[in-house]
Amino acid sequence: MASLDSILGRINDVVVGRPTTVVVAFVLVTALFAPGLTSISTEAGTEQFTQDSPAQTAFDRVNEDFGPTFETGGGNTQLIHRGRNVLSKPELLRMLNILERLESREDLRVASTNSAAGTVARTLDPSATTPDEQIRAVEDAAPAEIDRAVSEAAEGPGFRSLLSEDFNAESARASATITVVQHRIPGGVDEAAGMGGDSPLTPIQQRIQRMVQPSGGNLVVFGSGLVAAEFSTIIFDSLFIVVPAAVALIFVFLVYAYRNPVDLVLGVLSLVMTIVWTLGFLGLTGIPFTQLLIAIPPLLLAVGIDFGLHAINRYREERAEGFDIRQSMAVANRQLLVAFFIVTGTTVIGFSANTVSDLGPIRDFGIIAAVGIVFTFLIFGVFLPAAKVAVDELFDSLGIPMPFQRPLGREETLLGRVLPVGVAIARRAPAAFLVVVLLGSAWAGYYGTGVDTAFSQDDFLPPEDNPDYLEELPEPFRPGEYTVTERTNFLEENFASAQDDTVVVYLRRPLRQDDALESIQRAGLDPPESFVVENRRAEAESILDVIRSRANQSASFARLLRRSDVDNDGVPDDNLEAILDALLSSPAREQTLRYVTEDLRSTRVVYTTESDAEQSTVTRDARVVADRYRYDATATGALVVFQDVADSILLSSVRSLLVALAATALFLVVVYYALVGRPSLGVVNLVPILVTVASLAGTMRYFGLPFNALTATILSISLGLGIDYSAHFVHRFVDEYDARVDDKANPGSGERGTDARPDAVVSALRATVTGTGGALTGSMLTTVSGTGVLVLAITPVLGQFGVLTALSILYSYLTAMVVTPSVIVLWAQYVG
Repeated sequence: MASLDSILGRINDVVVGRPTTVVVAFVLVTALFAPGLTSISTEAGTEQFTQDSPAQTAFDRVNEDFGPTFETGGGNTQLIHRGRNVLSKPELLRMLNILERLESREDLRVASTNSAAGTVARTLDPSATTPDEQIRAVEDAAPAEIDRAVSEAAEGPGFRSLLSEDFNAESARASATITVVQHRIPGGVDEAAGMGGDSPLTPIQQRIQRMVQPSGGNLVVFGSGLVAAEFSTIIFDSLFIVVPAAVALIFVFLVYAYRNPVDLVLGVLSLVMTIVWTLGFLGLTGIPFTQLLIAIPPLLLAVGIDFGLHAINRYREERAEGFDIRQSMAVANRQLLVAFFIVTGTTVIGFSANTVSDLGPIRDFGIIAAVGIVFTFLIFGVFLPAAKVAVDELFDSLGIPMPFQRPLGREETLLGRVLPVGVAIARRAPAAFLVVVLLGSAWAGYYGTGVDTAFSQDDFLPPEDNPDYLEELPEPFRPGEYTVTERTNFLEENFASAQDDTVVVYLRRPLRQDDALESIQRAGLDPPESFVVENRRAEAESILDVIRSRANQSASFARLLRRSDVDNDGVPDDNLEAILDALLSSPAREQTLRYVTEDLRSTRVVYTTESDAEQSTVTRDARVVADRYRYDATATGALVVFQDVADSILLSSVRSLLVALAATALFLVVVYYALVGRPSLGVVNLVPILVTVASLAGTMRYFGLPFNALTATILSISLGLGIDYSAHFVHRFVDEYDARVDDKANPGSGERGTDARPDAVVSALRATVTGTGGALTGSMLTTVSGTGVLVLAITPVLGQFGVLTALSILYSYLTAMVVTPSVIVLWAQYVG
């Protein structure tokens, strides 16, 4: 580390000595990164988080083995049919005619269909297997015959799951139904693209959508391909709203902060280069742009603005002392390169700590954010100072004066009179003040341990209706109309088999053993509270329902069942292989394969859960039921998978914070020891950040903001961003303090004047808050505004992240300006 100072010094010599060469080099590198902008792919939704979950692995296996009734991430399309009675003869014929048209189109790759209309038609005529035959069966039937067929079909497994919960078997009425169209997709469907990015189902479902549109608004198309396209649109719509709003707000504050059009252009150009480098790197490396990464540009703007304002403001301070252009930049940037290095190192640690997460998108977020911060350091620590020197020398050679060069925060300004409030407290009662702050922070941190952890698809869904302020935006900023939320809510509210109301137990065991089916019945006895109960049994769908249904339809199968049911409880405990083989060779084969694999080695049981039960409660209860099975049983389903991710989010947040804290503390101690010989300043630097992190955790709980897919990163990020403010403050103080102590040293003794130290501390703190404090204030105002605009993003998770990031920056600024002076005074008394 001793060589670090000399390395940064050599970099500074190049910046000041060869500014034009540096500018040209950075322009060329920007040209190399720019093509990557055209190669950025997108990925969105929940699958990106769930793909590494053990519960998701089990759920994928269930879907592969059995095929769900309807699954938005699979290779199928859902036709949602709504009306006064979708089981009436005209509506049944309408659906069957649509299915006939779909099956006649080769480009739609229809493999099979599953519909209430088809089931009713086959009930009317068991030989009606093609769409034409099913249409004739319904056309030839009287309404009364259709009603009887509906009632008969309702006794079989799977039929009710295709109908809304208001289905009445006696009157043969339902207000909605789902028809599932299964597709043949070469190579299968990429589950990761199921809720965002590229999906092979997108063009197929868009064509189906165009086909059914003439049928009216009560028949709509839903599926993973349309959702993928809509999620990609949401990403770009969010960017198109957030980025211009951030740029506009940032521009306003930068105009005030720079107060010079030339400096403003240089600062904005540096920000643009930072984004181009980072997003270009994203495209060139092939990492997809996810909804989490929408937060990266505002974060980089936050750090870049801070670096830019410090670079220009510190340079102006030296110019105000009468030094020439290169002398001023040499002094200013030599000092700032060290501060920038400290900030970059700690911020990279804060972001990189997210790479310990078990969730891939959070790991990618940490990597890209860390890389972006390194780019920010290079551009604002090397390019911007070089460009400033080159431009100022050009203006100077042309005899054009450079206006508005007064630094921010001078004591004669209003800001300069407000900033020293922390110094005033530190002079009077630093210990008492710090005790109050630390006790308050400890309470906030303890209170914050109760923050909720959540993960659901709702975090990524747009609102069902866009807020009025978004609708008032002019084109092209106005967002589009999104259907995914409305249709997802409709499915959850109207269909008993919606994923959010069921859990699945996946049982891997030979079903030929005599007690295999008895174990299914025993597991459902006296179920946990979150399970729907009927006659002291859990309401469930399994192979037992298929067996009972087939026994009602076939006398020979009923006799086989009676011979195999030793204890006469309706569940066979003998001849299981013969019973299952009989089902697989009967008209009930399709229903059988929904619950049993053809090799008779696996089965699934779908339990219905209370709609108002907590996700964590349902998951715990599902695992309790799974443990009742003697063999290898796994609880899974969307609820269980999402709870697995929620648990991983909490673990990720705590682990990332601990790693970031430990690594940051070590880094600061080593850096301050190597640069100024005072490792204890690393602890001084860290105290305000601990206060910030604790306060942020307490704020999250107070306002009901949970740890979710994106806010899980906020504590380690607040650590990284918060160091920015305290590092600039502490490093500037050290320079000011050493200069004052050296001035008071005894002539020729080589020792510092210890009697002058208290005065030197206060004087150095005043110079710090009126010098660096001005740039910190300008940076805080612009970055709070720039990151706060994420609240305008269309998805809730981004809005929450924007609010927390803005609060994190505000807290970091306040603790740096108000708390750090007291910490420094106590450090000077007892350590320094």
